[in-house]
Amino acid sequence: MTTRPIVIVTGGTRGIGRSTVERLYADGFGVVFTHSSSDDDARALETALGGPGAPVHGVRADVTGQDAPQRLFDLAESFGEVTGLVNNAGVTGRIGPFTDLTDADLRRVVDVNLVAPVRLCREAARRWAGRAPGAAIVNVSSVAARTGSPHEYVAYAATKAAIETLTIGLARELAPGGIRVNAVSPGTVDTTIHARAGEPGRARRVAARIPWGRPGMPEEIAEAVSWLMSDKASYVTGAVLDVTGGL
Repeated sequence: MTTRPIVIVTGGTRGIGRSTVERLYADGFGVVFTHSSSDDDARALETALGGPGAPVHGVRADVTGQDAPQRLFDLAESFGEVTGLVNNAGVTGRIGPFTDLTDADLRRVVDVNLVAPVRLCREAARRWAGRAPGAAIVNVSSVAARTGSPHEYVAYAATKAAIETLTIGLARELAPGGIRVNAVSPGTVDTTIHARAGEPGRARRVAARIPWGRPGMPEEIAEAVSWLMSDKASYVTGAVLDVTGGL
């Protein structure tokens, strides 16, 4: 057991997730993070942050699995008191017109981006019921929730809009128990998610439409997550914080 409070971060070995793990660890949290296939990356991150025995632990887990919420919280609680959840894991599906969307891609996008966060939030709310206030959930949304991402990934955008609605509703329902629920809405961020969607150079291609003139960096999104998780945001709940470069 550790004296550090523990935060669960889904999708923690790449991009925004990895930067969030690093930032929260630097802030004094222990972190349990999930990954889908990057065992080497997970071990490297553990070693970089603290080495063996440090309160940072990566676990290979499909966040859509039936037992995923219970398994993750049980594991995290073995390290200490769990006070935070960051729902970061997400998939876009293949970039392309809506008519090309397959049922299999649609189901995966909905399950990873929406069903899994709902179930993890439910597990958190159940476990934190009746405890001392101070726990927090941060959901990672996307500016696509408002732009709709036409001709690219409309279904992904729809799930992110649902995540923002989830954030607002849960924030109001859980506030009497002292649980804060917020979301961060990144714009175009320079990560590998674009390559996994089929266009490695997408962040550079769309840079011209961003008022700030460049894509965001994962570290910039992690800073927003860190603030929302901290006591400095003690009066902030139900917020969707844009980190978009003005997009």
